[in-house]
Amino acid sequence: MADLEDSHWWFVARRRIIDTLITNLVLPDNAAIFEAGCGTGGNLAMLAGHGQVYAMELDEAARHFACDRGVGKILPGRLPDDIPFGDQSFDLIVLLDVLEHLDKDKASLQALYSRLKPGGWLFVTVPANPWMWSQHDESHHHKRRYVLRGLRHVVRSAGYTVRYVSYFNTLLFPLIAGVRILQNGLGSGQKDNLTMPSKQVNQVLTFLFASERNLIGRVPLPFGVSLLLLAQKVK
Repeated sequence: MADLEDSHWWFVARRRIIDTLITNLVLPDNAAIFEAGCGTGGNLAMLAGHGQVYAMELDEAARHFACDRGVGKILPGRLPDDIPFGDQSFDLIVLLDVLEHLDKDKASLQALYSRLKPGGWLFVTVPANPWMWSQHDESHHHKRRYVLRGLRHVVRSAGYTVRYVSYFNTLLFPLIAGVRILQNGLGSGQKDNLTMPSKQVNQVLTFLFASERNLIGRVPLPFGVSLLLLAQKVK
């Protein structure tokens, strides 16, 4: 992942979409931003463009890669019961393809709610469509894939007010879904689909996926490989 995050079409395009949506939020100057589960740190520089970045990562090897980027404050931590940074509260908390890894998704969201400032934002992305489950999910230790209604319900039940929820990675959905169905039917799915394509293919896929940033946030997309959600702590 550390080798791919800076250039692979999926990571690059997803960052552009997330960056656009965060830009459209009303955040204070020098906002306190917390990434819960930062992995090898591929999102840190993008997030730092919007405020002061804090992050936690349980995996020691991934955390070292993230720290080597020299962006923000990064500490070990675990959801739901070991969130670092003391009594620090945040204007924006992001969980970017993290929630699906957690046994206790609702309890984790509730724990983060307590660390969010009144009026603060929660930004979540998760893989969508349980029927798309594959060896890729197994190898990445996913617990579940979500449906839109289920994601909205668990976030609301944790106390948040949901402002926007949508599928994304919509334009490439027919291609990706077709490959998943074929691989699952033949029993030939790769354990990890994150391999670097040729430069030309990578550029085309990046362009197609990232172009959704012009739609997401304005209208919900009706289907896609993933889901994203924006919610607030309203007090």
